[in-house]
Amino acid sequence: MPDDSYATHEVLNQPGDLAGYNAYADDAALAGAAAALGAGDVGGRFADCGALVGSRRVQALASAANRHVPELRTHDRYGNRIDEVEFHPAWHELMGLIRGSEVHSLAWRERRRGAQFDRAVLSYLWNQGENGVCCPASMTFAGIAALRHDPALLARYQERILATGYDPRPLPPAAKPALVVAMAMTEKQGGSDLRQTQTVARPESAAAGPGADYRLTGHKWFFSVPIADLFLTLACTEKGVSCFLAEGWLADGNRNHLLLQRLKEKCGNRSNASAEVEFRGLRAVMLGEEGRGIATILEMAHLTRLECALSSAAIARQAAAQAVHHTAHRRAFQRVLADQPMMQGVLADLALESEALTWLALRVAAALDAGEAGDEAARALSRIGVPVAKYWACKRAPGVVAEALECHGGNGFIEDHPLARLHREAPLNGVWEGAGNVICLDVMRALGREPACRDAVLAELGAARGADPRLDAMAARLAEALARPALPEGEARRWVETMALALTASVLLRHAPTAVAEAYCRARLGGEGGLAYGTLPAGTDTGAIIARLAAQS
Repeated sequence: MPDDSYATHEVLNQPGDLAGYNAYADDAALAGAAAALGAGDVGGRFADCGALVGSRRVQALASAANRHVPELRTHDRYGNRIDEVEFHPAWHELMGLIRGSEVHSLAWRERRRGAQFDRAVLSYLWNQGENGVCCPASMTFAGIAALRHDPALLARYQERILATGYDPRPLPPAAKPALVVAMAMTEKQGGSDLRQTQTVARPESAAAGPGADYRLTGHKWFFSVPIADLFLTLACTEKGVSCFLAEGWLADGNRNHLLLQRLKEKCGNRSNASAEVEFRGLRAVMLGEEGRGIATILEMAHLTRLECALSSAAIARQAAAQAVHHTAHRRAFQRVLADQPMMQGVLADLALESEALTWLALRVAAALDAGEAGDEAARALSRIGVPVAKYWACKRAPGVVAEALECHGGNGFIEDHPLARLHREAPLNGVWEGAGNVICLDVMRALGREPACRDAVLAELGAARGADPRLDAMAARLAEALARPALPEGEARRWVETMALALTASVLLRHAPTAVAEAYCRARLGGEGGLAYGTLPAGTDTGAIIARLAAQS
């Protein structure tokens, strides 16, 4: 027993952890979006996942996995080259849990309308739990889109890719019941400019082209999840940059002719490994049309860009929820923090921004879902809406997290607090799958090459015509701008931002509570709000907006 005679103080006025809640059932915004844009929580899958994500168990695992980061093992104790990565058991347990939630597989296992949207909700939930396992889950999910270019390869691997189990053993894919998929695309000299790929691919025999075996020699600057069983990569042939699928281990149990040079010492996403790697005769199969590798792998990237939007919205939501919880249980100057007028303004602004990002991300997820089912207008909206949402959510989330951290004072800046981890995590989605300028150029490319994308944006805004004069005015400006033959490249960010604001306002006005939609239009479209959080227009119903998050506190 401790000797209390030397006690200096009693611990008071500390809020404790936000734990043991349901990240779905206690989130009115998420439940509302799921009901309005999808079919709601049919079968209770979302509530089950929400309870898991909000549990102390997952929080403890996430903390451990980030504190004990992956370590590279280049050789075994006998001197044999093994190129393996050692993870803390918590990471493996989280991998098993997220695969059990079907974040990687639901959209493909249940071939029905709504399956893509439902999977997006599950991904959103898990991105509030631990982002380090969301990366491999999202790449495994998106890998199916690329594998559809080769039915034979898809048939060989699909069942085990979509399996809900998890097998961490470093074995050849044929020996495992469940497979993880990853990507290794970027190189030192190119970054997002994949046309600068220098890795070379040579056919192993006279046979060449799609489905043929090749040997790849070169390097990759970022290979996230290097313990993946399968990974997609790019290399040059005589016809240009082509896409290839490789197995991590060969049939004889050895590594597939690659060397892990080092693990990246990343600012965030620390529980997940990212490596620099050299291919020294890597065995791989060409996937898709020769010379069209960038187009092939970008079909996968379209899905992972949606993941970035969902992840950023979820990170913002979790940060705002943490701020509401902390301030509701903390007193300062003889009053509960959450009851103080300025703090109410800050919390309402954070809740408003996080809810808006949630609706935008899930709206484009619904468009993706409908597009997969054959709706061409929805496909066009998904084509342009995904990069728009990715750009905007990734820009807004870091600011939300920083303000939420400030609500905690010094406690939020300590590494054992979830806000510190979110603060390091939030900027990463803006880099993954193309930084902001690359994403805006992609939006401009879609507008220039696919007139249906312009029509889809204007139709989406037209669905809310007359609901708010500020949106009507913004939609008119957009229509005028998009009618030009081409928008100047230097204006791309401004117009992508305008599209994001307008699309968000449109979905909020049609589906969200009046207090939320009106506050958003006044503050974000009408210029009545300030530039910093906590400057919503006078008369905003801050209590109603905060209440959409307060159930979690």
